[in-house]
Amino acid sequence: MCARVSFIVAFVCFALISPSINAQSVETADVVVVGAGSAGVPAAIQAARTGAKTFLIESGSQLGGNATSGGVNFPGLFHAWGKQVIAGIGWEWVEKTVAVSGGAMPDFAVPTGRQHWKHQIRVNIPVYILIGEELCTNSGVCLRYYESPVSVEKVQNGGDANWKLTTSAMGEIRTIFCKQLVDCTGNGSLAVLAGAERMREEATQPGTFNYVIKHEIDLKTIDRKQIEEAYQQALRDGTLEQGDSRGGIISFLADSSTNYVYGADNSTAAKRTETNLRGRKAALRMLRFIQTLPGGESATIESMSAEVGVRETWRVLGEYVITRDDYVEGRKWEDSLAYAFYPIDLHENVAGVHPKHLEEGVVATIPMRALLVKNVPNLLAAGRCISSDRLANSALRVQATCMASGQAAGAIAGLAATQDVEPKDLDLEEIKETLRKADAIVP
Repeated sequence: MCARVSFIVAFVCFALISPSINAQSVETADVVVVGAGSAGVPAAIQAARTGAKTFLIESGSQLGGNATSGGVNFPGLFHAWGKQVIAGIGWEWVEKTVAVSGGAMPDFAVPTGRQHWKHQIRVNIPVYILIGEELCTNSGVCLRYYESPVSVEKVQNGGDANWKLTTSAMGEIRTIFCKQLVDCTGNGSLAVLAGAERMREEATQPGTFNYVIKHEIDLKTIDRKQIEEAYQQALRDGTLEQGDSRGGIISFLADSSTNYVYGADNSTAAKRTETNLRGRKAALRMLRFIQTLPGGESATIESMSAEVGVRETWRVLGEYVITRDDYVEGRKWEDSLAYAFYPIDLHENVAGVHPKHLEEGVVATIPMRALLVKNVPNLLAAGRCISSDRLANSALRVQATCMASGQAAGAIAGLAATQDVEPKDLDLEEIKETLRKADAIVP
């Protein structure tokens, strides 16, 4: 009898529990943007402002991507040669953040020459997140954290939908039928599920892990030679590893608590985990080393980014691949929708970084065709995974440019969805005018 009662209780419990484990919901949207980083946020806001019902899906707990989770909180470059070349939604996001947090803008009227970092804008990370969320919600974007694509299927003769997107979210399986998809994941993970081709090289740029070690070492009085010798000895005996101190030990102690993570990759969950574990282990090694130095005995980690900032993984193959020559020569096409301005910035594992700056007066552009995924209609890719060769991508991957390409992709997706046409069939001048009305700068 007891065994029978136990079985019944177990069965009832399973019946009560299993629906919540396998819960499914079916929803519809016009546009779904995946990835809420520098490209995804402007893409979703722009799509929503065209009147398209827009979802923004993000696997993490906050928006901003490398700017927030990666601690790279200095978007740039919005200006070139003394004039603004990128504005629109990304600029609105940055400008409002600086205003609310009491920050200051650089003097953009003065060209930076080869010191491009002088035009990067330091933003307060918590305020940046809050302003971004406010812009999304006020524009009607449905923001979904903790959600990731599982599968993407084309809908044949679907009427009001071209795509069936299945996602996983905290134990739930969701199905979203939509007209347009925009991949802003940074590695093309949505596009590949939809059958797109991706590109990458065997070599990968190092990632950067940002954190701050608080210590009481007085660099004015301490024996710098002694510290350097101790640092070199730690490298020789394996206490520290190459890359643990990106700019050298003295620079690290002064204000640059960052390390390189060689071979950084976030293209799969396993590789992303391994990349972050290596970055954090390096931070712990540096903390323990600093605690052995005079004045560093009570050192501690004051702040630490949520993850390693990764510079490159996969790029989506588009209808056009932006080349290094296109970029450095500032080529402009009839379908150019945004400007891009940053040096070719390929970080090498051993040699470090040697930026190749654009010649004076040159500003690169981004054609619409580079946002359209090759042979996959109704799918766009923007941001770091934009269709480009490796050298061009080393410049196109920066935040202001990702914002510009994301906004352009959002305009295309929103207009295509509301007009029930493929992006390639849109009127080019209408796209440009839509962007101009949203304060974007169009070539």
